[in-house]
Amino acid sequence: MNNPAVIESKNGLIVIDPGGNYNVGKKILAEIEKVSKKPIIAIFNTHKHGDHWFANKSIQEKYPDAPIYALSYMIEQVKENAAETWYGILGRLTGNLEGTKPFAFPTQGVENKQTVVVDGETFVMRHFTKGHTDTDILIEHVNSSTLFMGDNLITNRFGAFDESSSIIENIELLEKIKNQEDGLKKYKLYVPGHGPSNSDAAKLIDPFLNYMKIIVAAAKKGYEDGIESYEMKPIVHEELKDYHLWDAYEGQMGKHLMKAYSEVEMLDF
Repeated sequence: MNNPAVIESKNGLIVIDPGGNYNVGKKILAEIEKVSKKPIIAIFNTHKHGDHWFANKSIQEKYPDAPIYALSYMIEQVKENAAETWYGILGRLTGNLEGTKPFAFPTQGVENKQTVVVDGETFVMRHFTKGHTDTDILIEHVNSSTLFMGDNLITNRFGAFDESSSIIENIELLEKIKNQEDGLKKYKLYVPGHGPSNSDAAKLIDPFLNYMKIIVAAAKKGYEDGIESYEMKPIVHEELKDYHLWDAYEGQMGKHLMKAYSEVEMLDF
């Protein structure tokens, strides 16, 4: 359900976020081979959530020498407990993770502003303290002028903001991308973690960005007026009419509002 991506270099293929389990990875490999018979020579993972990287295993099985790049802190997190946590989450949701364990952890740690060159293809990593999680990297593919944003941007559906995330900082990050700040620039293509890509940054980013802004504004008002999040929820629901058909809206909106409340309260301290 995520957005696996493939970059073709002179001698091979580079995959970004291959998918959420071993079986999905096998299907992704089959689709890739319809496009090119070149070997996979590198993999990048954007963050710690297993729906983006559990399929590493199926690729590693066929191409064991391909390095798997991820933020160094992400590697620490998945080896400590995040992999098991997400195995449980996805197992309960899908029931189809057979073959995922043992995990194919990333093998090469990267840091903020690091450049990685693979077979003539140049990738620039950017990490901000928090956003969708505290392990995210934005990946700029310089050759094609493409920005892979991971789950810092999701379109047409909603995911969870866990304890390592920040809705407020996710807003700040998307505004930096739109405004071309902190070394970010205008790209020919923007790829979200879920949902269709687009060449127009504002058109792609604004729906999710505006959703989060509405949630945070409601949390601030509720906090200042002494109104609990569950009391604000019906009011916010009316403001979010454009999002009622997004996947997982019913299950996530209330949780997002509670998360925003907790962040607004922390800012007050």
